[in-house]
Amino acid sequence: MNQLIKLLEQWLPQKDQFDWVLATIVATDGSTYRKSGAMMLINSMGQYFGLLSGGCLEADIMRQARQCWEHQQNRLIEYDMREEDDLAWQLGLGCGGMVRILLQPILAEQNYLYLTEVYQALCRDAACGYSQVLDENKPNNQLLTQEQLSQQRATQDSSVFLHHLKPPIHLLVFGGGVDARPVVALAATLGWQVTVCDPRIANGRAANFPAAKRVVCEPIEHLQQADWFKSADAALIMTHSIDLDGQALQLLQHSSVQYIGLLGPEHRTARVLERIGFVKDHLVAPLANPVGLRLGGELPESIALSMIAEVHSFLHYSDGQSISAILSQQGQ
Repeated sequence: MNQLIKLLEQWLPQKDQFDWVLATIVATDGSTYRKSGAMMLINSMGQYFGLLSGGCLEADIMRQARQCWEHQQNRLIEYDMREEDDLAWQLGLGCGGMVRILLQPILAEQNYLYLTEVYQALCRDAACGYSQVLDENKPNNQLLTQEQLSQQRATQDSSVFLHHLKPPIHLLVFGGGVDARPVVALAATLGWQVTVCDPRIANGRAANFPAAKRVVCEPIEHLQQADWFKSADAALIMTHSIDLDGQALQLLQHSSVQYIGLLGPEHRTARVLERIGFVKDHLVAPLANPVGLRLGGELPESIALSMIAEVHSFLHYSDGQSISAILSQQGQ
C-alpha cells in the first residue's frame, strides 16, 4: 500500500476541484503487469495517478471513466489478452493475461468512498480493511477494522473485494554519513517512510536528507519512548562507530523491527556484539551482516541498492534470486 498513500496525498487537496474515479484491479488471470488490489486515480482534467498496466491500457481506462462521471455509477471492465478479438490486442497489452477493473466515481454524497478515512488510518500507521462491492449499482465502499475484515473474509462473499491495507514500510537508518544519503533516497522512492537517527550534529541534519520523513539528532538511548519508534519495520545500522552501532543494536532489542542490517565485515560486527555483551543468535530480529545482496559495485549508490534490495526481499518474503535463473532451472 506504499503507492496508495502517495496517490491519496495527491488526490485529497483536489478532491472537490475535479471529477474523480477510483480504478481498482479486482481480478487477474495469467501474466499481468499489476495484480489484484492495485489502484489508480483518474480526474476530469485527463490526469491519472498510478498505473494498472505498463501504460498501454490507461488511455482506454480514462475513456471508460468518463461514463462513470456521466451516469454516476460504477463500471466493471475487462481486458483479455488471451482472446485475439479482445480490445486488449488492439491496445497492445502484451502480458498474455486477463485483468478485470472496477471503476467507481468518487462522490461527496458517498463520503468519497471512505478514501479520506483510509488516508487518515494509513497516516496513523494503522492497518485497516477496505471493502468494495463488485456491483455497478452499489458504490457503498467501507472502511473496516481488522476484526470486521476477518469476519468478511470468513464469509467468502464473491460480490465484495476486500483489501488488507497496511501503512508504508518504516525504515530506521542509524547514521547520517554521506553513504546514508542514497539509502534514504532509494527507500523514499519506494514509498517507504524513513527515519534517520544520528546524535552527531554534523551528521544529523535534515538538509542532508530531504526525502526522509524525519531526521533525529538525539542520543540513541533516548529514542525508545518516541511514538514513531514503535512502528518501525526494519533498521539499517551504518554509523561507522563501534559505540554508536552497539547503542543502536541495544535500542532495537526493544522494537518491533523484523530485520536489522549492520554495515561492515563480520570481524567488526563481532567487536560490536562483544562491546554490548550480546550474542548474534539471540537478537530480537535476524541480523544481516555483512548487509546487502551480492550485486557488485563499490560506489555508495551501488551499496545502497544492495542494502535496500535485501530489506525489500526480506519484508516481502522473497529470496532475492534471479527470476530468469529460476525459470531456467524449472525448464530443465
